Amino acid sequence: MLFERLSLSEEERIPEMSEMATAIVREHFDPIIGKAQNNYMIEKFQTVEAIRAQLQNGYQYYFVKAGGRNIGFLAFYPKARCMYLSKFYLYKAERGKGYAGQMLDFVIRKAREQHLPAVELHVNKNNSARYAYEKLGFRIAGCEKNDIGAGFYMDDYVYRLEI
Repeated sequence: MLFERLSLSEEERIPEMSEMATAIVREHFDPIIGKAQNNYMIEKFQTVEAIRAQLQNGYQYYFVKAGGRNIGFLAFYPKARCMYLSKFYLYKAERGKGYAGQMLDFVIRKAREQHLPAVELHVNKNNSARYAYEKLGFRIAGCEKNDIGAGFYMDDYVYRLEI
């Protein structure tokens, strides 16, 4: 498995990340939160402009590769005594193959490099991926319901993994 960092200077690769993110997020979240909210969230968080802004604000984006092809992506950034894992996605056909553990190991290594004691993430309460996070060692640290605009809310569990 290879982790290929997306740099802000690689302007031509940002659309590639946006297209992959949109495809994965649309397939996974349309059934969970509905097409209208998912379209809104994709526009807010996965467009070329949104990813560029996130990169400018300290996010680290990585293409996750296996067999010479993209199988998913990661994005994270340091946040108040933890590494915040914002994006942790695989194409549907790549799930269940053990890649998530390797991806998490990579994030943990990056957190340790910055002397951060934990990894945190948010998971929609209706997202079955939360069971995968629990299997990887994450535990529920709280709940949050955040207004993201246009009448939409993110109703999430906050998961934390002490490292």
